[in-house]
Amino acid sequence: MARHAKPTESPDSEFRHDKGHNYYDPDITRTDPEYDDLGVVCPPHTTERRLISQIDLRVIPVLSVLYLLAFLDRTNIANAAVYGLATDLGLVSGSNQYNTALTIFFVPYILFEIPSNIFLKKLRPHVWLSGCMFVFGLVTICQGLVTSYGGLLTTRFFLGLAETGMFPGSFYLIEMWYKRAEAQKRYTFFFSSTTLAGAFGGLLAAAIGKMNGMRGYLAWRWIFILEGVLTCVVAIIFFFLIPSFPEDASWLTEDERAYVKARLQADQGRSAAERNISFKDVRTIFKDYKIFIGGFMYFGLIVPAYGYAFFAPGIIKTYGYSTIQTQLHSVPPWATAFGFAMIVAFFSDTLKHRFIFTLLPICVSITGFAILLTVHTNHNLEYAALFLVTSGTYGAMPVVVCWFTQNLGGHHRRAVGTAWQIGFGNIGGIIATYAFLSADAPLYKTGYAICIGFVCLSAASCVAYFVSVWMQNRSRDRAGRNLGLTEWEKTEKGDMSPDYRYQL
Repeated sequence: MARHAKPTESPDSEFRHDKGHNYYDPDITRTDPEYDDLGVVCPPHTTERRLISQIDLRVIPVLSVLYLLAFLDRTNIANAAVYGLATDLGLVSGSNQYNTALTIFFVPYILFEIPSNIFLKKLRPHVWLSGCMFVFGLVTICQGLVTSYGGLLTTRFFLGLAETGMFPGSFYLIEMWYKRAEAQKRYTFFFSSTTLAGAFGGLLAAAIGKMNGMRGYLAWRWIFILEGVLTCVVAIIFFFLIPSFPEDASWLTEDERAYVKARLQADQGRSAAERNISFKDVRTIFKDYKIFIGGFMYFGLIVPAYGYAFFAPGIIKTYGYSTIQTQLHSVPPWATAFGFAMIVAFFSDTLKHRFIFTLLPICVSITGFAILLTVHTNHNLEYAALFLVTSGTYGAMPVVVCWFTQNLGGHHRRAVGTAWQIGFGNIGGIIATYAFLSADAPLYKTGYAICIGFVCLSAASCVAYFVSVWMQNRSRDRAGRNLGLTEWEKTEKGDMSPDYRYQL
């Protein structure tokens, strides 16, 4: 942290004003105070780095484990299918019943994204997120006890309903703690819990496979039961651990809370956290065309992401592996994707740039799908292509979401915009569930072609978004900042305020 000479200001003042922003100074009278890169004075008893490390330990691990278990409970049906779920429940061979069971999850998951974030703000994160987590853990247990196709459809529907708030709610919460230039590593670590869930799910499924027949239950049932029980137990613990918004964080001192709010205000503008979100807010937000571009950026990546998550074990099994070996071979691509995503995030944060770091992973993903589409006799090369698919797709997704959501200013625009991007994007999950049909096995040419097309759609949307925010930044630079708006009006406008500059 750089040290600067103290700016001239009244000793009684708690804030200083510089270039249109207010900065909190908890002890303006002290000698040689420490300022961060935005000119915000850090509380005298700590440093910016120490405080951010404290926030990291309280926010990121808890939310990462939460989403890991959510993604695990959502996609473990792919591991269960390898152990005979379809046969045991009497699913018609060659039909699309399994695909329909995957699809029904997304109906409530998509529809209730925005309402969920509104409830999150009203009820506080630890109540809403831990409550939803306990419910989807319970539903996962029930999924292991169903005896018919109808029961499977019912549990998948309620699983989607219970999980609807996990991803947008967690992302929204993370957004309210970090500056844009430091957020990508945190977002990617959180988001990459999905890749860890895939790796963990494969290992766990391989171990649970040895429980086949225990107490009269087949292995696929034990996958749901044990992972559901784990989720419920963790949900109870997380009721006491999930962090709140900075304004309500009891584990920070008053001056630390003020400093966190001030640094975010300097970076992103005022948050308007004190007021509720109205229908008028929602309507106003959707008048901004960039909201729709952000949805398509994520939508294009969801198709290959869920296509792989739901069908990877089935694809790998066509390479000639046994049931247990199939589960084990599903682990390395997921683990590699985690490492690749963290490297992308590190350079993105270091260079304070997002656009290029969406396109590079997307190109890696396209390369992997192109190999799978054209190569069908070299199983080693096909398996290697899965590494490119997972690394590229899951490396680009957190950058896309972080870039878009961190460019939304204020609680109201960010809550609605985040839920919209995730909710609209997850429509791609419905397409993904029908991309890889059993009738297309083992080549799955249609599925791979669909994935390439949607990844290209995401790339085009990223280009369109980059051009949009670059042009708006230039327009605002030319117009200037002093347009006669009050601070309240700027707060209400969020990122539409003339003072706001988008990250590229």
